[in-house]
Amino acid sequence: MSIQIATIVELLKFNRIMTLKTVDEISTLPDPQSALAFRPGPGRATIAWQIMHIAITEELFATDRLRKSESTLSDLFPLYQKGSTAGDEIPTLEVIQNTLSQTREHLLETIQLIGETDLELVPEGLQERGWSNEMALKILCWHETHHQGQAHLTLNSWKAEQ
Repeated sequence: MSIQIATIVELLKFNRIMTLKTVDEISTLPDPQSALAFRPGPGRATIAWQIMHIAITEELFATDRLRKSESTLSDLFPLYQKGSTAGDEIPTLEVIQNTLSQTREHLLETIQLIGETDLELVPEGLQERGWSNEMALKILCWHETHHQGQAHLTLNSWKAEQ
């Protein structure tokens, strides 16, 4: 594994620690489902959607965008992928934790297949966007922090209303 890919893997691990801290904090609340279902405004995404969106985006990249393979979680794609609307059905903390774990495992398996000489290649699943493997990995690092921050802010807003 190249130093560049190893660095991205370390960043992904750190980012996940922060996401799991938010999930752990929610698990200590008297009513975690209420927090997960909180929307900062009408039509806005719930905390649960933000976190599941992180997971499902990783799964999409691991199975469809960086390589073409089947996903056992494809039924969740329409619910949480980019452009989807956050619905009223809120997954449990256990489902969220399991999904985060599964999708991270799949992503790390996929990243292991990218050699240093492949970083500049544009995989079939990213041809439309024109993103190389390297760009896709950078965006994945940013993506989790972006949505974790939204979930954290939304959690703080929920707490302010309690």
